[in-house]
Amino acid sequence: MFVTGDMAAQWKELQGSNHWEGLLDPLDVGLRRCLVTYGEMIMATYEAFIGESRSPNAGMCRYRRADLFQRVDVSHPGWYEATRYLYATASAEVRGKVLLRPLCRERCARECNWMGYVAVATDEGAAALGRRDIVVAWRGTQRALEWVADLKLALASAAGILGPEGGGGGSGGSDPSVHRGYLSLYTSDYEGSNLSKQSARMQVLTEIVRLMDKYKGEETSITVVGHSLGATMATLNAVDIAANAYNKIPGYDSRRAPVTAIVFGSPRTGDQDFRDVFHRTPDLRMLRVRNRPDRIPHYPPVGYADVGVELLIDTRRSPFLKHHGSESQSHDLEVHLHGIAGWQGDRGGFELVVDRDVALVNKFDDCLADEYPVPVRWKVHHNKSMVKGGDGRWVLEDHDPDYEDEDGNINL
Repeated sequence: MFVTGDMAAQWKELQGSNHWEGLLDPLDVGLRRCLVTYGEMIMATYEAFIGESRSPNAGMCRYRRADLFQRVDVSHPGWYEATRYLYATASAEVRGKVLLRPLCRERCARECNWMGYVAVATDEGAAALGRRDIVVAWRGTQRALEWVADLKLALASAAGILGPEGGGGGSGGSDPSVHRGYLSLYTSDYEGSNLSKQSARMQVLTEIVRLMDKYKGEETSITVVGHSLGATMATLNAVDIAANAYNKIPGYDSRRAPVTAIVFGSPRTGDQDFRDVFHRTPDLRMLRVRNRPDRIPHYPPVGYADVGVELLIDTRRSPFLKHHGSESQSHDLEVHLHGIAGWQGDRGGFELVVDRDVALVNKFDDCLADEYPVPVRWKVHHNKSMVKGGDGRWVLEDHDPDYEDEDGNINL
């Protein structure tokens, strides 16, 4: 999908070194392709997530790390390899709102869910991308407004993730604050589960440190991506990495890898003081893609501030989509990627500059105009992962367990 030479030569600008100045209107073709590719890496978390509550593996990833990019729909499966899976838990109040629990009682992971992965560019990918890109992809939710409304809007101090300058870093010496529920999901651990004895925060930071050391002789970047709830995790994670110097290149006192957050359909994460600290953190950029009819980015409505550079699109311009005002359609990640592929700005029309199959917008929803022969919600696993055994009985086989890595980390 990328023109390799352009991507390798322009990667710093595409990652926001100049705050995307001159790239957003009109929307640069290289940036369109960059955003679609990172969007596909988020979409991989939706495709791989076991969302069937009757499964004993509900809330887990159905594929092994080694197979992930070969089993999901990404344009360049050979460009990255998943190196660590991420699991999250939260306070009891938040767990009941955003985590999927299996109905089967014996499952050990009832109190945590698979929330994404860390990946690193392969040699093939590094050659195409112009650097060794480390990606953290956070899984969100395709549900519309109800999950945001379900969470209380209370703020909590973010000083613990904002580094030495974070506490009292707001105006008048106030503590920057973020949504208590999002912070709980990012920082909570649970001793009762092998998968979340470390918080999602510590899982990802540990892996970032390992990969930065492994590739310390190469030019590296860190890209943190997410959609919806995953966008809030990406926001917290990106500022955490940069503010606490987890992007430091080993062996150099002052060299840092650039950290870029790319988020889609993001709710607001923190207050004005959090925004101020985020924007003055060195080596940190964020591009926030917002679809004009999507209501999620306007929540919470009071006491919160938008972060990063906004790329505004409007998928109502697309002649390929139904326009029935559905909240789920305007928030759908595939619809966002369709919009990025064709958006021509407020004064333009809609033209698919990036050749992206329109059938993808019906993958998990009913978004494509009826004149196209594409079933709604067509992305289902064969027989919903039911397999007929030699004895003639059908059993559910929806999960390929991973193995312990050399450090003894369990990556189910």
